[in-house]
Amino acid sequence: MSDVQFRFRDDEPVSDPAVTVGSFADQTNATAVRVEPGDDARELLPHLDRLRLIEVNFPAWTDGRGYSSARVLREAGFTGEIRAVGDVVIDMLSHLKRCGFDAYAPEKPLNPADAQAAFDRWADVYQATADGRQPIWAKRYG
Repeated sequence: MSDVQFRFRDDEPVSDPAVTVGSFADQTNATAVRVEPGDDARELLPHLDRLRLIEVNFPAWTDGRGYSSARVLREAGFTGEIRAVGDVVIDMLSHLKRCGFDAYAPEKPLNPADAQAAFDRWADVYQATADGRQPIWAKRYG
């Protein structure tokens, strides 16, 4: 597993090993799960109260299914850590954060200055999402 390079949480980092979505139901003591492309994150919804960490794997930066997984989990009320792992690249960072990711473990370390620029790229946004920023239309019309 890659080391966490960026984390936007104040709580203690989760170091529990993540199990697969398929084996999670059989492991009553598991607190961390790894979502692979093709897994349905909605299978985890009845168990969100016992989860502390959900890793979402990006085996290729061109595979965007993990964005939807994070969004589904955040909209369902998951407040634990959602960690992007795998082929995470600079161009993905701001979009991942908008979908609810709050930790990043790229397989290849990213340049910290480039990453910060990516996280800060857009001050105003058009859609409401999991990062808590108010969309520009709501700023204008309340």
